[in-house]
Amino acid sequence: MKKFAIFGNPVKHSKSPFIHQLFSKQTGIALDYDMILTPIDNFQQNIKSFFACKEAIGANITTPFKEQAYHYADELTQRALLAGAVNTLKILKNGCLLGDNTDGIGLLSDMQRLNMISSKTKVLLLGSGGAARGIIEPLLSIKCNLTITNRTYSRAQELVRIFSYLGNITSITFDQLQDKKFDLIINATSSGIHGIVPEIPSEIINKHTSCYDLFYQTTLTPFLSWAQNKGAQQLADGSGMLVEQAAHSFLLWHGIMPERLSVLQKIRE
Repeated sequence: MKKFAIFGNPVKHSKSPFIHQLFSKQTGIALDYDMILTPIDNFQQNIKSFFACKEAIGANITTPFKEQAYHYADELTQRALLAGAVNTLKILKNGCLLGDNTDGIGLLSDMQRLNMISSKTKVLLLGSGGAARGIIEPLLSIKCNLTITNRTYSRAQELVRIFSYLGNITSITFDQLQDKKFDLIINATSSGIHGIVPEIPSEIINKHTSCYDLFYQTTLTPFLSWAQNKGAQQLADGSGMLVEQAAHSFLLWHGIMPERLSVLQKIRE
């Protein structure tokens, strides 16, 4: 049986094994998907040992190893190269490891499902870390207008410098947001993990503002709860992105795109 696994630290919270088992049942593709708690200083050895097994076909990578996976891969897809991080590995016929990043396309797929984004959408992206970097290229690929803000403004400027050749992307400080209007605000910061909200002015939120948080939990995330209190009506957390990025990993490994909506409903249950 083909073997797959997710590597992370921590990893016991991961829903990836459950998602891929649902994909397996749906498509009839038998697979064994495991969770591997990886010591912080032993990622490369763990990955090497896993792929030494001839049944090992692919792996998902989660926090905090996506950058290490990027450097470990023998080959990179264009989106992994731009993201500077890898969340999916696949062993190729020549024995080389291909590194991909399905986070961005997963987010875009989910927002398109929700009719949250189009080429005319004015998007504000909160954050400039790895999560933000991984989703910029897919957002710009549909020709939307993208503005990045971050507490450390120089990091937002750096992302604009890196990605400016791909489309309409600018940066702005928190202080300059006061009188601006956006159709969609995406929270790519880690604020939700700490139970806080990015320090952006509430005036930029109204009933026409869609809000998406990459973080997810069983109740509304702190950012989405705050946005709702400020009048936002269309809200979405990262659970849809989670299923979509898994589906794109599945597509890379098996050549089949699974149905996602029923899986998302089961995740939420």
